[in-house]
Amino acid sequence: MQSRKYLKPEQTQTPLSWYVPGLIAGVDEAGRGPLAGPVVAAAVILDDLNPIQGLADSKKLTALRREKLYDEIRAKALCCSIGQASVEEIDTLNILQATMLAMKRAVEGLRLKPNKVLVDGNRLPTLSVLAEAIVKGDSLVPCISAASILAKVYRDRWCAEFHLEYPQYGFAGHKGYGTVKHLAALREHGACPQHRRSFAPVAEVLR
Repeated sequence: MQSRKYLKPEQTQTPLSWYVPGLIAGVDEAGRGPLAGPVVAAAVILDDLNPIQGLADSKKLTALRREKLYDEIRAKALCCSIGQASVEEIDTLNILQATMLAMKRAVEGLRLKPNKVLVDGNRLPTLSVLAEAIVKGDSLVPCISAASILAKVYRDRWCAEFHLEYPQYGFAGHKGYGTVKHLAALREHGACPQHRRSFAPVAEVLR
């Protein structure tokens, strides 16, 4: 049976540039591209003694499979946390900086402090712990995969709830992305309070 220490590089799915023993948190985000809603980040510290089967990039999983894994991750992980940056913060800071802020909030919300943080992508938020960015980490590193699933499901649930308030935009279906239906609704109804006014398709209808 494996200990709760993070496996050394040669034992992981992807080689890490440097190894630090102790608790490792994976971090990923959902919602950088949509025209509306917050950007959401999740941080997850998995339990090596309580493994979760089927972790993968959330985009490669069905909605039903993501939902099931979401519940399993919440039940089995040592700890996990969700962080967000609001539409107002996205419009003020820009989407990249808002994403970094959401990631920072997710890490700081963890009940246990990790020894190292692994972040999907090629950029790192400002953190008080050691961190490493891993391109395509959501497909390669289990704790990042878990974070991608939590962030995606959490944001999809937000969109489903927001749809009840503004059904004319179809958020439950397109999740805020700039689909043909969404753009048509924007032109017909204008922008709602959760639309990102700094994004070009939204700015155009406000002119």
